[in-house]
Amino acid sequence: MTAPAKTLADVPGDGRPQGTDAVLLCIALATVSTSGPLIAATAAPALAIAFWRNAMASGVLLPVALLRCRAELRALDRRELKLAGVAGLLLALHFATWIPSLTFTTVASATALVATQPVWAALLSGLRGAPVSRRVWLGIGVAVLGALLLTGVDLQVSSRALVGDLLALAGGAFAAAYMVAGSEVRRSVSTTTYTLLCYSVTALVLLVVCVVGRQELAGYDTETWLKLVALTAGAQLLGHSLFNHVLRSVSATVVSLALLLEIPGATLIAAVFLDQTPPLMALPAAVLLLAGLAIVISGTNRSTEPSVPVE
Repeated sequence: MTAPAKTLADVPGDGRPQGTDAVLLCIALATVSTSGPLIAATAAPALAIAFWRNAMASGVLLPVALLRCRAELRALDRRELKLAGVAGLLLALHFATWIPSLTFTTVASATALVATQPVWAALLSGLRGAPVSRRVWLGIGVAVLGALLLTGVDLQVSSRALVGDLLALAGGAFAAAYMVAGSEVRRSVSTTTYTLLCYSVTALVLLVVCVVGRQELAGYDTETWLKLVALTAGAQLLGHSLFNHVLRSVSATVVSLALLLEIPGATLIAAVFLDQTPPLMALPAAVLLLAGLAIVISGTNRSTEPSVPVE
């Protein structure tokens, strides 16, 4: 969990999950797939949910970081602190857009559209001067078509659903920006230290937003608190930790492709437990979106370990 970022050249073999890594990857996917349904089922303000999951995660990580990374924390320079702060702000914006989207649209649509972060990441790379291959542009085109079709289906359901779709798309864009900032920090900072700094900044920003917006931060019933704990322990901590562990021996491309399975996973959980069945026309649109994202990911040259925001 504390290994610094490495290049894919350091990954042994072909970078495919084998044995224990395959099992851990499945567990990580199962935990992150519960995120959307849990958020949708939690009786608390969306921004308060975003705050508590980051605040709780920071509280768990703080003693671990003090025990294992005290020297590194003291040695952090101004640039590393600044980049970690920027990443935390971007992650706050990600949660502040994606989590509220689940109150406007279905878990299936919100999860699918926030997963467009590889498209946004490719576009950001192009803006920074990195070459974008024809394969990636093809994938972007297919993914955008799928996203347009999906939002069009939701618009037929209600204008409220369209608002949720747009918030989810914004969440994907902020997630991509977070990944860019995070990858720069992770070149020299361990996972534990980076995650603690990032989650702490995210929690602080969201706390300010909740206080200014007069969001209810307490007074929940026991069931709501248990769901917040489950959300933090599962998707936020266990999922994030396992993905970072698997990235030590599995290529970032394989992990990113596997993460796309969160979409059908979350959709299935929401259908079974929340009775959220997406419109029939949404299914081919989601498949098209998934295909485009897979093309983008497989065509992207990943030279460093990504910082994956676990939903």
